[in-house]
Amino acid sequence: MYKADILPELKRRYPERNVMEFPALKKIVISMGLGEGLKDKNAVQEHSEELMLLSGQKPVVTRAKKAISNFKLREDQPVGLMVTLRGQRMYDFLDRFCHIVSPRIRDFRGFSRKGDGRGSYNFGISDQQIFPEINLDKVKRAQGMNITVVTSAREDAECLELLTLLGFPFKQEQK
Repeated sequence: MYKADILPELKRRYPERNVMEFPALKKIVISMGLGEGLKDKNAVQEHSEELMLLSGQKPVVTRAKKAISNFKLREDQPVGLMVTLRGQRMYDFLDRFCHIVSPRIRDFRGFSRKGDGRGSYNFGISDQQIFPEINLDKVKRAQGMNITVVTSAREDAECLELLTLLGFPFKQEQK
């Protein structure tokens, strides 16, 4: 889809640019912080299986680098899960998210049009149950996640234009 539809559209909009200057997706990072995972031993395993179902690959367990007594956190204790998607899995996940998962979000009117200032886009989801791959009978607790879409764009306007062409559901601009 990127080569067939989006690149010709970008060439039409910016004829003075070289093809290598156009923004492209590099990777999508899905991360999940497990605050209650410190208390429940099975939480890391359960959420790892859920993240594996919705991403298509096994997540990496992130661990604490330092011990923090106020948070009852010990060094090398599991604190989250992370998956980095590249290539075909990245495009498949983005397509499923834009066209299947986003409409399932309750009271959804679109994501904010604000990037991170470096050509990437970050957003959070408060519940993993919106993904159709997850069996709702097996879910014991609602768990949110952060999703980062990393592009080769140098500024936010290019990134948002690329994501709009890919079908990402942004809020409508009010006049």
